[in-house]
Amino acid sequence: MAKKAEKAPAEEVALDGEAPKKSKKKMVIMLVLLLVLLGALGGGGYFGYKWWMGRKAAPAADANATEQKTDAHGAAAEGGHGDKNDAGAGAAAADSGVIVSIPPLLVNLADPQGRRYLKIALDIEMRDKLAGDELNKNMPKVKDALLLLLSSKTYDDLATLENKILLKKEIVERLTLVLGEQKVQRVYITEIVIQ
Repeated sequence: MAKKAEKAPAEEVALDGEAPKKSKKKMVIMLVLLLVLLGALGGGGYFGYKWWMGRKAAPAADANATEQKTDAHGAAAEGGHGDKNDAGAGAAAADSGVIVSIPPLLVNLADPQGRRYLKIALDIEMRDKLAGDELNKNMPKVKDALLLLLSSKTYDDLATLENKILLKKEIVERLTLVLGEQKVQRVYITEIVIQ
C-alpha cells in the first residue's frame, strides 16, 4: 500500500510537469495567430482607407483643374498667365460680362442608398449688366432649375472631370431655358463637395 501511495504523488508531479509544457505551446500559438490577425486587419484597414480616401480626393482635384483650365463649353481656356497669346488676354477681359454669384446649393444626390449629397457654389458670367439684373430678378426660378438638375445626378454622374464639364454645359442650357437666349456666357464652379 505504501508503494501505491508513493506512485500516486509521482504521477501527479509528472502530469503537472506536462501541463505547463502544453499550455506554453498553446499560448505561443495563440499569440502568433493573434499577431498575424492584427497585422492582416491593420494592413487591410490601411489599404481600404487609402482606396476610399483616394477615391474621394480625386473628384475634388479634378474639379479644381476644370475650373482653372476650361470654359463653360469644355474648351481650353485661353489668355491665362504665361500663354503665348498674351495679346488676346486683354481682349478676352474686355469681352467678359457681368458675373453673378449663386449662393451655395445643398442637394441629396439620386444615389440608390440616398446617403450622398452635393454642395456646390456657382458664378454665372452673364452677357451684360442687364442680363445680370435679370438673373438676380429671377433668382427663385434659377435656384429651382438648378436644384432639380443637381438632385437628378448620382455620384458617378459627377465623379469625373468630363462629367463636371458636362454638368457646366447642362447648367448653361437650364439657365438659357429660364432666362432666354444668349444671356449666359459661362458657368464657373467655385466650390464643390460631394460626400
